[in-house]
Amino acid sequence: MMALPAWFDGWNFTTVVWTVVPVGVAVLWLLRRYLAGGWCYNKARLDGKTVLITGANTGIGKETARDLARRGARVILACRDLAKAEAAMTDIREDTGNSNLAVVKLDLASLASVRACAEKIKREESRLDILINNAGIMMCPEWQTEDGFEMQFGVNHLGHFLLTNLLLDLIKSSTPARIINVSSIAHAYGKMNWEDIHMKEGYNGGKAYCQSKLANILFTRELSRRMKRKCTGVSVNAVHPGSVDTELGRYLQSQGGLMLIFLKVFYPFFKFVMKNAVQGAQTTIYCAVTLELMHFSGFYFSDCAQKTPAPQAMDDDAARRLWDMSAKMVGLEEK
Repeated sequence: MMALPAWFDGWNFTTVVWTVVPVGVAVLWLLRRYLAGGWCYNKARLDGKTVLITGANTGIGKETARDLARRGARVILACRDLAKAEAAMTDIREDTGNSNLAVVKLDLASLASVRACAEKIKREESRLDILINNAGIMMCPEWQTEDGFEMQFGVNHLGHFLLTNLLLDLIKSSTPARIINVSSIAHAYGKMNWEDIHMKEGYNGGKAYCQSKLANILFTRELSRRMKRKCTGVSVNAVHPGSVDTELGRYLQSQGGLMLIFLKVFYPFFKFVMKNAVQGAQTTIYCAVTLELMHFSGFYFSDCAQKTPAPQAMDDDAARRLWDMSAKMVGLEEK
């Protein structure tokens, strides 16, 4: 039997095991509960409201759709994979009893697909009360979108930037209305690479992801400013869902190096304390249904509470510069 340190004098190995192991398990359980974050207890109904959620076939997008459908909303699942979207819609319909659901094709890596999706929504829907820009891609290899943009910047920011702007008239006609952009705490580690926005020199998947999440908040800030200036009755906010165990991390292994070491050594523990998709959806739901937030705009939320984003996310000059750059990239005509 292995020898114990002197400070364990009077203890035997069995006693140590039966003492340390339960304490360790309890600590992990408490840590998991703590990291589960805030919960949206609001019981608000959304009868008569129409909601569009991008990437709603899986993860926090699907759980957000499920919750809002349960509240009586008409929920439109905007997804790239129609088969998965149809399956998600069937699951949500059977679970909630809400048959007022729809699926629309949306590939955020294609500006043509974004425009087609927006046209279909404007043609078939009479209102759009809540737009949730949820879909995203994280730390993928050095890929480009159909239009030649760096994939993460293209999907996470530019695709949603164009979709939102194309749907703005419909949203404004449905006021009071809300736009929610799903960002990440990763924005705090990001910076805008203005001279090489697509990171063609020395591509790094992690840095590209952080840049795209910073762009989400800068976009939120500038769009909110524009909506306030025009007194539209549209609120725009960004959220950090937390560290959530979803398919978003499917490309992590492509980063190699230290990331592979982390995945092999630490990920099982990290996975244990991560939020599940239902927990990860709570802040988005909170921002979508809380009546008191109707006149809150341009803010950043995490764990169902307003938080202060990183300094670079509060740079109004950067927000305007990003807007102008993005508008040119996607061919958006200013009104």
